[in-house]
Amino acid sequence: MCRNIKALFNFDPPVTEDEVRAASLQFVRKITGFNKPSKANEKAFQEAIDAIAGISRDLLRSLETTAPPKSREEEAAKAKARGVLRFQT
Repeated sequence: MCRNIKALFNFDPPVTEDEVRAASLQFVRKITGFNKPSKANEKAFQEAIDAIAGISRDLLRSLETTAPPKSREEEAAKAKARGVLRFQT
């Protein structure tokens, strides 16, 4: 599951709310072991996603770098090439 969490810092265009939320969801799924929580745990699960998304947004806004922003297309192409090498049969 954690392989689905992508780096979100220093991209042009900047990270979106949906990307932050998706990474937060994957993190909560990983640490709880739930893909979908039971009704009894649903509220705590959603609250954790919201809290982690908020902290992640704050972190990403506060980080600084002198490196040029990364291109989403270039990073996607690199990831695809790594995947091809990794999953070759």
